[in-house]
Amino acid sequence: MPKITYEEKKFSAQTLATITDAENIIVEYQAQGFSLTLRQLYYQFVARALIANTERDYKRIGNIVSDARRAGLIDWNSIEDRTRFIRSLSNWGKPQDILESAKDSYHRDLWATQDKRIEVWIEKDALVGVIESICQENDVSFFSCRGYVSDSEMWRAAMRMRRHIRSSQRVIVLHLGDHDPSGIDMTRDIGDRLQLFSGSDIEVRRIALTMEQIEEKNPPPNPAKTTDSRYASYVSEYGNESWELDALEPRFLSDLIRGEIEGERDPALWAAAIVEQEQERDQIQDIIDRWNELFDEEG
Repeated sequence: MPKITYEEKKFSAQTLATITDAENIIVEYQAQGFSLTLRQLYYQFVARALIANTERDYKRIGNIVSDARRAGLIDWNSIEDRTRFIRSLSNWGKPQDILESAKDSYHRDLWATQDKRIEVWIEKDALVGVIESICQENDVSFFSCRGYVSDSEMWRAAMRMRRHIRSSQRVIVLHLGDHDPSGIDMTRDIGDRLQLFSGSDIEVRRIALTMEQIEEKNPPPNPAKTTDSRYASYVSEYGNESWELDALEPRFLSDLIRGEIEGERDPALWAAAIVEQEQERDQIQDIIDRWNELFDEEG
């Protein structure tokens, strides 16, 4: 993993200790198959009582990590910015390569034979990387809400869900959001507008953050935003503290989603669909083998 020195920097003993703590946290999560955003790394510092939960400390951690990466002390691949990425066309070196790619990417709709259809919706785009692997492993669509979802995107989702309902499937949306005035209200809003646009009762199940999880995991609190129009009703029910989804460990969120999916899925139908998928991939491999034989003969 690349630790590349671009600038020579001198760090105080206190800053070097912070860099060591950051490296230890990063290595721990890499061993579990996760990379972190800066916000997630910061919350791990807070959860371990290494720093206070303040905006000033967040900026300090960000500056230290930036300096440490430039000085070659922290792996450049260890911190992700999941909101910015480059887009480009796929390309291949020769025609056989696209066939190999097709075989590797081919998959059936593994939920087509199930009586339910699940989607995972998460409030923050920065956390998509946490849920992506578990959703893809289980052939479940996932969606970054980025706050309140626009009417345009909500309508498209409702039309998609109507097609599943017409196929006699019950749609379940697993929603993950911050525990703050707007984050709580977003779950209600998703349910209300999906029902409005689809004309059907679609279950929107809030699986995180919940007060039970907060009591169990004890993530660091933040003051609830007094400027939020939902502040008064939130405070009357939960008090004046709020909690961010980023503060929960990635493994906890991944396991939480896995448990919800497996609790709704028929394992026998799932296993049968996977067997059919592998048989069809073998058929694609047969085509690749014949293609290679043809060009070997011509050569």
